[in-house]
Amino acid sequence: MWPQIFDIIALYCRWKEYVLLKNDKQDQNKTSNIQVISRAANILRTLRDHPKGLSLAQIAKEVGLPRSTVQRIVYTLEQENFVTQASTYGGIRLGPEITMLADAVHRDLKEEIRPFITALSNEVNETVDLSVLDNDKVLFVDQIIAAHPLQATSQPGTAFPLHCTANGKAILAALPVSEVERLLPNSLTHYTEQTITNRDELLKELEVVRKEGIAYAKEEHIHGICAVGAIVTDQMKNIHAVSIPLPAARFYGNEEKLVTALLRTCERINRHFDI
Repeated sequence: MWPQIFDIIALYCRWKEYVLLKNDKQDQNKTSNIQVISRAANILRTLRDHPKGLSLAQIAKEVGLPRSTVQRIVYTLEQENFVTQASTYGGIRLGPEITMLADAVHRDLKEEIRPFITALSNEVNETVDLSVLDNDKVLFVDQIIAAHPLQATSQPGTAFPLHCTANGKAILAALPVSEVERLLPNSLTHYTEQTITNRDELLKELEVVRKEGIAYAKEEHIHGICAVGAIVTDQMKNIHAVSIPLPAARFYGNEEKLVTALLRTCERINRHFDI
């Protein structure tokens, strides 16, 4: 949910540091300020990976800083609502201001991508979804609904499992294997008789998705519903999944048409962001 915000902060820090060092290499105070911002960004990234929160000592260990330094930075972040207390028993987690910033980023990206997925929906005459990774789920953030009496739709804001959906598999295949193994539980939930519940079997399928650039879900999450999915990346290299869900009756026999149109659209989106 949060990578865009942290990458923006990191890019800003690198740019600012370059400007400051170029113009005034001797100004240690300015350099020190940039260092604080970089450290704050690292702390936020660490908390992103631990949604239940961490103690100050745990944060210090994760980012490799003295506890006293972490305490000062966390106190400042807390004053700005970037972090908050995880519970009455202590611990720190991401705060509400981060959520607001992330939502703003998603809204902007959604508006940029919408014309492309609208054109795709018109081309294949099917519903098209836009999704992102949200902890261990795939979250729908936008949708173009096709005019069919029989549709496969999910409201934006709905979260689905990663292991048995086309958008979820597409996102998993784009992640490092170590991250995939962290996200996937040892026991995968069974939804239909088509659901892959064996972790090793799913990891093998993800290898194929990486090579071919396309993911399938053939009635694995919901009976009678199939989908194809592929990923796009924005300027900050954040991953989004574009998928076409549809009833099985309109899927089988039309896979090649759907895949060709989806991959062509994703290529256009990637070119749009390659600026």
